[in-house]
Amino acid sequence: MLRGSPVLFCLLLSAQLVFGQWDDSDRLPATFHSGRRDALRDLMPANSVAVFFSNPVRNRSNDVDYQFSQAPNLYYLSGHLEPNAVLVVFKDTVQVRGEWCREVLFVEERNPREELWTGERLGSERAKSRLALEQALPASEWLQLNLDWRKFTTVFAEYPDAPNGTNRDKADLRDLTEFLSETLRTQRVEVNPQGIPVMLARLREIKTPEEMVLMQKAVDITVAGFQDLMSSLKAGMHEYEAQALVEYHARKEGAEYMGYPSICGSGQNAAVLHYTFNRKKLKDGELFLVDIGGEYHGYTADITRTMPVSGSFSTEQKAIYDLVWSAQQAGIQQCRVGRDFRAAHKAAFEVISKGLQELGIIKSAGDADRYFMHGTSHYLGLDVHDAGTYQALRSGTVMTVEPGIYIPPGSPCESRWWNCSVRIEDDVLVTDSDPDVMSKALISKSEEIEAWMKSKASSGQGIAR
Repeated sequence: MLRGSPVLFCLLLSAQLVFGQWDDSDRLPATFHSGRRDALRDLMPANSVAVFFSNPVRNRSNDVDYQFSQAPNLYYLSGHLEPNAVLVVFKDTVQVRGEWCREVLFVEERNPREELWTGERLGSERAKSRLALEQALPASEWLQLNLDWRKFTTVFAEYPDAPNGTNRDKADLRDLTEFLSETLRTQRVEVNPQGIPVMLARLREIKTPEEMVLMQKAVDITVAGFQDLMSSLKAGMHEYEAQALVEYHARKEGAEYMGYPSICGSGQNAAVLHYTFNRKKLKDGELFLVDIGGEYHGYTADITRTMPVSGSFSTEQKAIYDLVWSAQQAGIQQCRVGRDFRAAHKAAFEVISKGLQELGIIKSAGDADRYFMHGTSHYLGLDVHDAGTYQALRSGTVMTVEPGIYIPPGSPCESRWWNCSVRIEDDVLVTDSDPDVMSKALISKSEEIEAWMKSKASSGQGIAR
């Protein structure tokens, strides 16, 4: 990492994605974000206002920060990718700093000295034009905003968790949030804490065509990584090597992040639902569970496959795998307009419960949650566990279907079933007709996986080791 003098180094923040120049031509257009603000206003009650803050810059250790990731709601409504920002959306036209508007974004102003280290900022003038905002102002003017909040019937505000700041910067996120909370306290105005989650869940649950292009891209680049992994997998690899193969494809195709810490668990580790250490060496005879999603322009994929390290499933492994696959197919068929959100889980759980009894692993249906202990679905989008209403499914909803069976050593069943841990996950778009499995290009049947791994191994394809 480049280092400089102590005075200059104190100005160094984590490099922000928006800083500097970039050549991405497929980002969401400004019209998308302005349309989302209009959609929000349609849901807001009369004479109301909603305030959104950016995410904090998070510290990794000492003087190193994590790469900045914007608060999903602020990004969804503005397209702004920089920290220390505030978006205010009014139901009706309001006068702000001498201009009438229905929205205003407060952003960090240009600073050549700091931009030498962190890259070029938008600044208020360019933020207004490039993001198609009615008004944009320097963040410092937020701290001088003379607005009578008492005139609004309802004030919504979404505060960030643990906003950080420094004594050097007088308009950082901590200052911005404290100003609003102190102003509202002084004016004796109460914030409605539930409105923003409810309204944004309803909006973000349904993906627009522009969003679906980015989501499919995230899925496709993740699928390509899995295909390479299936071609290259063999005993002696480490879990982190498999992780690197899938993440390589995502990064190579333009992903800014991974949507969540990658899960790559072999053998006993496959039974740990959120295992992320990924340091174990793979052994013949083990199952290898890989749960990874590339994030492209803010939207993430979420895909899981479980593979036999040797290229072939044992009798017990195949029985568990095929049971999970059947449960997943039953769940996918429930991803239809009007069905309850939990219909997919109920269908998958019923298949697994019956199958585990037939295999003699459990005695009664109620015991199935010992081995299938999580939900089958969640919404997917700007967050891996995206916002949504969890009510009847609507066309345009993207959700996962990911049943699993996890049998760690010591489980109360025959030992031949131990370490048979399987999860299969695909990303599904609810449409006006049949469910659309966005990740269907990635094989999932046990016979297909075995055939793929054998053919690639015999042909010498995959990354050489």
